[in-house]
Amino acid sequence: MPHKYNGARRHHIGKMKFKVTNWAEYEAGLRRRGSLTLWITPEALAGWAAPRRKTRGGQPLYSDLAIETTLMLGMVFGLRLRQSEGLLRSVLDMMALDLPVPDHTTLSRRARTWKPTARGNDRQHVANGRIHVLVDSTGLKIYGTGQWLEEKHGTKSRRGWRKLHLAVDADSGEIIAHSLTDQESGDASQLQPLLDQIDDEIGQFTADGAYDGYPSYDVVLRHSPGASVVIPPRSNAVERPNTQACCQRDDHLASMQADGRLKWQASTGYGKRALVETAMGRYKGIIGPRLRARSFLAQQTEAAIGVTILNRMLACGRPKSVRCQASAGATK
Repeated sequence: MPHKYNGARRHHIGKMKFKVTNWAEYEAGLRRRGSLTLWITPEALAGWAAPRRKTRGGQPLYSDLAIETTLMLGMVFGLRLRQSEGLLRSVLDMMALDLPVPDHTTLSRRARTWKPTARGNDRQHVANGRIHVLVDSTGLKIYGTGQWLEEKHGTKSRRGWRKLHLAVDADSGEIIAHSLTDQESGDASQLQPLLDQIDDEIGQFTADGAYDGYPSYDVVLRHSPGASVVIPPRSNAVERPNTQACCQRDDHLASMQADGRLKWQASTGYGKRALVETAMGRYKGIIGPRLRARSFLAQQTEAAIGVTILNRMLACGRPKSVRCQASAGATK
């Protein structure tokens, strides 16, 4: 029996094809992602030593920027902490730099207390306009009994997962905010922490139905009054009773009832939400679908450094594509 029994007689829709218009620039950016000079910057080497503390206790030897550089180097090339230590030591030896290299125990311990270094925001803010923010979440596996072992022996698994919440700029594709929570946290509960990390004014906010609810609209409008909030209401959603002011959620409900859900998606630009799905696919494809760290604080550090890696790779080069005009329509 074929994969699809009536496949020869089904109506097929041709797959959309795109052409990259800046292939030379994008290819050079892909090669630059593997350069060590991209990840070990002169700023990191200049701020390698930690500033002396004025309170009681031992003096730290490495700055947070040095810990971040070492962890980032290991995540980019898929190395464990010991291998990251060895790679960095060999690189510093070839550069003839007499700098101490943090050992794997120091990396494991400092990852639980790491804080982003104050280097300024590299993001270019929109001068005269507002940004389009896309928000979604995905799951990342953590350690525990494997699925095969659990299926075969019926053992109770301790395997869990974390939720990575991302906010993406629809125009640049950059991840502008993120948070890592446990698997019990709801998506809508992380809207305020994500918006607190965004300094730009929001012109349009787009999310899926998991964020549906009047509290989500209130959070976004408190951050950016006048923003357009595009969240598809649930199928059984009803309008808010006894309301005086016009609410965007009620407008979405009325539009869907009049024209249908598909027409509402086309009119509101809801299809751009696929870009945040692409960002989550990039994270799992480049960084990985699971977290290596054991403690929750170290896992948050790992996710934050992974987001930094993706943004730096994106800054090297981003493909600009245009849709190819199909010579024929759907095939049969």
